[in-house]
Amino acid sequence: MKTLTLAAVAALFLSPILAGCASAPEPSHPQDAFMARLNALCGQRFVGRVVSDDPADADFRANRLVMHVRDCSAGEVGIPFAVGEDRSRRWIVTRTGTGLRLKHDHRDPQGVIHGYHMYGGDTAGAGTAERQEFPVDRESIEQFVAGGAQVSTTNVWAMEVHPRRIFAYELRRPGGRFMRVEFDLTRPVAE
Repeated sequence: MKTLTLAAVAALFLSPILAGCASAPEPSHPQDAFMARLNALCGQRFVGRVVSDDPADADFRANRLVMHVRDCSAGEVGIPFAVGEDRSRRWIVTRTGTGLRLKHDHRDPQGVIHGYHMYGGDTAGAGTAERQEFPVDRESIEQFVAGGAQVSTTNVWAMEVHPRRIFAYELRRPGGRFMRVEFDLTRPVAE
């Protein structure tokens, strides 16, 4: 009887402590869950590698690829993406009234816009907590056509977050280009 009472007291004492260790439940809407997964990475850097085999990605393959999840809030996450010493790229994922938006912010070291800028797209469906796809939007199509990059007018970008495993960034063109970069979430890096 004494052992049973001691076990009951221990359980009462430990249950609030152990409850604090449990992770919060993931939001039920896939896009909210996706944003929560991005936010969980905030402040961390990860090294990636190209896992697709398109010859057009030789420059990416030859360089160290690092993403840094920062500038985080429930409604927006900014992710600078460095290709070797080139730190001109930044992905911005924003929660909109109808879904998620991905934009590519390209600037030189002084912050001056360089090349194509703020192109991307909005999700067309709910996606999943793990994967969101962003078909090219009208504004980006107009920018690509004006700059002579008609080949980019069918772009579909995707991002994936598999907690404690990988983050993936993808570019796909129907019937053509495919690039996928995977980042190892098990090994954050300092720089």
